[in-house]
Amino acid sequence: MMTMARERRLAEIFVEVADSLVEDFDVIDLLHRLSARCVELLDVSAAGILLVDAHGELQIIAASDEHTRLLELFALQHDQGPCVECYRTGAPRTNIDLTAAEATGAWPRFAEQARETGYVTTHAIPLRLRNRVVGALNLFQTTPHRLGDDDIALAQALADVATIAILQQRTLEQSHVENSQLENALTSRILIEQVKGFLAERWNTSVDDAFAAFRTYARARHLRLSDLAARIVSGDFDTGAIPAPATARPGHLG
Repeated sequence: MMTMARERRLAEIFVEVADSLVEDFDVIDLLHRLSARCVELLDVSAAGILLVDAHGELQIIAASDEHTRLLELFALQHDQGPCVECYRTGAPRTNIDLTAAEATGAWPRFAEQARETGYVTTHAIPLRLRNRVVGALNLFQTTPHRLGDDDIALAQALADVATIAILQQRTLEQSHVENSQLENALTSRILIEQVKGFLAERWNTSVDDAFAAFRTYARARHLRLSDLAARIVSGDFDTGAIPAPATARPGHLG
């Protein structure tokens, strides 16, 4: 039964990506869904996706939760961690024990911060197509069990799916990335982060719950996350129209 459920979920993912190849789609929403699917399918605690921008700098584009997003930001700020190394080499790093001397010696600040976040094992999978590497998929575990070869292969397949969705054939044929899905997504991410914080403060709830409510509203109305975020930031949209999450505290909904 578990195998059938996992296969069904995989089929849904590949259908979503197939749709993205022929339609104007919301790449940020798709990547957030992929990070959530990794947690669901791979028996890991969290996932994050890093992408490289037009200047060759890695940026966090999606994460399964806010704690992981902040950890990824920490890795980028200190320019260390298996995710950064994975992008630079294009090679996966899997089943890394964050409490072992190898990790603490190679990435002392990252390993310490990851442990403080509650993670003891991590994996970094490259986002690559042929010889082009555009980022990394990062998986984190709060328990020390190893991921087997089948799970690692599935993680790489999900990373490949994400890469195809990001680049698409028409983008691969371009000589510049300024107008690509990738660059647009990285720019839009900034607006979405602003809205996540604004809604969390407005409702006095967690950033994760605020983002979930924002995404639910946008998807139900077939709105791109970036478009809705831009309207909110510009003051062109009344956020009172978005149903507050159940965790919102009374007195903070106005």
